[in-house]
Amino acid sequence: MDIEEYARRSLKENKPQEEIIDKLTKIILYYKDIDEKKAKQLAQAVIKEVEITSTINTPLTDYYKTNIHMGKFGVGSRGKGDFYIHGKIAEIIENTNSNALVNPTAQDDGGVVKVDDTYYITTAIDGIHSRLSDYPFLAGFHTARATLRDVCTMGANPVAILSDIHLADDGDVSKLFDFTAGICAVSELTNVPLVAGSTLRIGGDMVLGSRLVGGVGAVGSSKTPPTARNNAQAGDVILMSEGCGGGTITTTAIYNNYPEVIEKTLNVQFIKASQLLNNYENIEDIHAMTDVTNGGLIGDCNEINKTTGLGIDLVYEKIKNLVDESVYEMLDSLDIDFLGVSIDSLMIIVKEDIKDDIIKLMEDNNIRCDEIGKITDTGKTFIEYEDKKEPLTPKFREAAYTPIKKVVDDIYDEDYEENTKIIDEATKSAINKKNMLVKKIMEKNE
Repeated sequence: MDIEEYARRSLKENKPQEEIIDKLTKIILYYKDIDEKKAKQLAQAVIKEVEITSTINTPLTDYYKTNIHMGKFGVGSRGKGDFYIHGKIAEIIENTNSNALVNPTAQDDGGVVKVDDTYYITTAIDGIHSRLSDYPFLAGFHTARATLRDVCTMGANPVAILSDIHLADDGDVSKLFDFTAGICAVSELTNVPLVAGSTLRIGGDMVLGSRLVGGVGAVGSSKTPPTARNNAQAGDVILMSEGCGGGTITTTAIYNNYPEVIEKTLNVQFIKASQLLNNYENIEDIHAMTDVTNGGLIGDCNEINKTTGLGIDLVYEKIKNLVDESVYEMLDSLDIDFLGVSIDSLMIIVKEDIKDDIIKLMEDNNIRCDEIGKITDTGKTFIEYEDKKEPLTPKFREAAYTPIKKVVDDIYDEDYEENTKIIDEATKSAINKKNMLVKKIMEKNE
């Protein structure tokens, strides 16, 4: 509960101050074990701060108001809206006079810089799955595994993990320990140390409740160029490893009462597979690697289409056979499209003449792997079923995998095209603000 936001909205609506104080006092008492007098003092202090800050209006403290909310535009829901926002963030980064070999404009798994023409440094960061706040050990495990996975798919060997934990004011401090233990389980299994981190409260004193958010980052290195998506070539073969799921599948299992599926997701097979490939003798023949996460195959294929301009042909049955049986049965029983959720498979794009070697390498190490399709020059993704072949296009959100998500799918009626125009203007505003400040500081230092 963001009490600062509640006060701000109430004042904008011209509600009587005593009414706001009374309501805030009751909210605070609901969360805090304090007496009514102290709760009222907190409520009054919140209103005072909101009133003071509302008078400050400068270009640096203000921002372009779109009136388009995160949930309404599907940000974080791994669909069309989310991909569009990430493209706009990349646009701001691209407008920056600082170079990287692979940056977010590529919409790839991690970023890469080249150091001294000798080796490549890869970095990645992943946020805690929002619905795993009350399951901190699982949140830590899956977030750590995800960030290592993103480093590995860029052709690098991970060397360090970093943690950032934000716990709301009323959260039990034990959540911090379980979250860290989850990270350290992955650290121990992969022999990649957790070396640094940060621990803070969400919104300081302003956000009540026990919500846990944050992220885990990783750093890796390699002596060979990254296996980024834009290295894919028409005629390449697409291989995929078995998908047992990660944070998304764990969340699906918890919120739909399939606890037996959770343990299926607790492994480091993906990282093991990536490291085998990164040490492959003819690694130059492995053109690209990516994880099947962001909105499932639907989302990842769409990003490859946009990044490379190439097309993809997939075979449905081949993909289905590589989803863990327990995971597939759960998704099927819940009417969740496995093509539209993160199943945490490794997608490997290789020259056709090494596909059998790669499949054998995986299977020799007890990792199921098979060919699921090819790279084409159509610029679009198609999927082949037993009786038809049709385009595979991203939806506004990933497949709804919890009861709440199924309801949210039917709540919003969006004017997508109109909203993108407004978002474009907000992006320009942010770029202009950055340019203005950089210019001002540089002129001052001349």
